[in-house]
Amino acid sequence: MAVGRKVELAEALSLGPGWRHACHALLYAPDPGMLFGAIPLRYAVLMQMRFDGRLGFPGGFVDPQDSSLEDGLNRELREEMGEAVSVFRVERADYRSSHAGARPRVVAHFYAKRLTLEQLEAVEAGAPQAKDHGLEVLGLVRVPLYTLPDGVGGLPAFLENSFIGAAREQLLEALRDLELLAPASVLGLRTPARQ
Repeated sequence: MAVGRKVELAEALSLGPGWRHACHALLYAPDPGMLFGAIPLRYAVLMQMRFDGRLGFPGGFVDPQDSSLEDGLNRELREEMGEAVSVFRVERADYRSSHAGARPRVVAHFYAKRLTLEQLEAVEAGAPQAKDHGLEVLGLVRVPLYTLPDGVGGLPAFLENSFIGAAREQLLEALRDLELLAPASVLGLRTPARQ
């Protein structure tokens, strides 16, 4: 799906039967770790390498038998990430945004769920046993939330990867709005704009 236009949730839900809904979630946790003993990690943020070689967030299409967007999202998380996600539930309170694309007629709903580091590490450890691992999902990856002294390594290099749909924009918006990045003045971080 192309990025599409941003829509309010109420508008997205009223688009009618010709539209399909997909839900994806950014899972994150505070991380007190230090890279090379010098660069604070601050948070662990998960994305996944998809079957098509692009980066995205776990989730997928809501099925007709799902009673809500969140039920569909939580089902998809179990399929893609394994049973470790059963200890938490992504709820409507975790909702962030929606993007509607005309072709195909899909609305992508985005959520962000804060976990404990132990919960996030359990998800990482259990993911290789998930139903869709090696099929729809090729693996999980942590987003580097720092910029190395060369000004390129870390987040700037990560953002040069290929992302599915609105995933890159959703990532940047969530990093900003949830204040997951250290202040630029502290680490010299830059969030590069896509050229």
